[in-house]
This record gives sequence, C-alpha cells and structure tokens, in this order.
Amino acid sequence: MALSAPACMPLPGGDQIPVRLEKQELPVHSPKRVLFLDLVLSLFRLNGLLIAEGDAMTKQLGLTHARWKVIGAIALSRAGLTVPGIARALGQSRQAVQRITDVMVEDGLLLYAENPKHKRSALVTLSEDGKETYNMLREVQDPWAIENTEDIPTEELEITLRLVRRLIKKLN
Repeated sequence: MALSAPACMPLPGGDQIPVRLEKQELPVHSPKRVLFLDLVLSLFRLNGLLIAEGDAMTKQLGLTHARWKVIGAIALSRAGLTVPGIARALGQSRQAVQRITDVMVEDGLLLYAENPKHKRSALVTLSEDGKETYNMLREVQDPWAIENTEDIPTEELEITLRLVRRLIKKLN
C-alpha cells in the first residue's frame, strides 16, 4: 500500500503534528458505504436530540433521560428485569445501569426483588411511586410521540424499526 503525503493533526493550543495516512482502496460498494456512514451520523444526531428532548420532557417529573430509559425498560418488561437485562435492552454497561438503579431504589422509584431464576441477580421492578411516575411520564410521553410521528406513515416507522433492530443485532 502506498503512503500519501503527510497530513497534519491539530493539537490543543494550535500546534500540529504531521501524520502519514495510508491510501486505501475504496470498497466496491462505495455508495452503500457513504449512505451507511450518513445513517450512522444521523443516528448520532438523533440520539443527541432524543436525550435533550427526554431531559426536557422528564424534568418536571424530577427525572433525567437516563431514568426515563430505565423506568420505560422495566415498565415494558411487565415482570421486571435484572440489571444486566436492563443494560442489554438499553445498550448500556451493567455498571452504569447498576449505579442508576441503586440511586432509583434509594429514591423509592424502584425495588430489588428476589429472582427465582438467579440467586445473585435480583429483579428490578417499579415501586408504587415508580408506577405512579411512569403513569405521569406517559401523560407527557404519549402526546410527544404522537406529535412527532403524525406526518410519518406507520409503514415507514415499521421499516425503520426493523432496520435499526437488524443493525443492533449485527453489531451486538
């Protein structure tokens, strides 16, 4: 592989250091690659927007987007999830989920319950306050979801969901 002319990498303070970049042949499916990378950048942007929206939407309930995600994952599970199960569902580290669930248990939103399937991995369930918070959250979340999808056909949402789930499965 041939090397290209040196490029410069900026450093904090305005200095630059030369770096040599290897020239690589573009893959056969270059348009597909460009489209996929555009999708990735768009998903990064969407993630940032969803975090900001989540924080704004849940602020009046004393929540953050992180707590919103945890409460939602548990509520949708019906029977509770373990911390590793929540982490898998959200694509987060087990340690990060453990920290937030511990705080939410202290705040009275969640409960740790005995797990008949696993002695060392408790089930995380919503407390009565957690259920009430989830119901109040739904009063804000549901109109937000309807408003943000009213001009998007259901079929497009279904296709998009299938693609995102497929990519998650492939990358997981």
